[in-house]
Amino acid sequence: MPPAVIIPTYNESDNIEILAREILALPIGAHIIVVDDNSPDGTGALVDSIAAREPRVHAVHRPAKLGLGTAHIAGVRRAFSLDLDPIVTMDADFSHHPCYIPDLLTGLGRFDVMIGSRYVPGGGTRFFSIKRQIFSHGANTFARLMLGLAATDCTAGFRAYRRSVLE
Repeated sequence: MPPAVIIPTYNESDNIEILAREILALPIGAHIIVVDDNSPDGTGALVDSIAAREPRVHAVHRPAKLGLGTAHIAGVRRAFSLDLDPIVTMDADFSHHPCYIPDLLTGLGRFDVMIGSRYVPGGGTRFFSIKRQIFSHGANTFARLMLGLAATDCTAGFRAYRRSVLE
């Protein structure tokens, strides 16, 4: 089965077409599921125009900004309905580059979940403001301590899952 790449969006019209083009060019046959929360900048309409030209692009339109977690759930449900597996999640702002998607998918040969971390050798947060860096480090420290997790990037939006884990 081909993989799904789920991308929640809100006001990402500057990035979404370039991001979609880069994902579609990868040699993995991925489908893209964009979950747009009624972006005032026209992101949803732009995704519709891309989907009209490219059958591997799918739009999920939501009536308002309903949150990242529920956007991921809506995207996963669409991926299930299209019988796609595995499932990748990523942000539309290029905080993670799509060229790393094949590496995440390769890792699923050994693991059920792969995290594209910013806090490993070769990772980074060069587009993060100081405030966002402090918030990210604080949120990760809190999650690790409260949940007893070993992962150093619990807040990463760039992940790959085997479908069976999400089911």
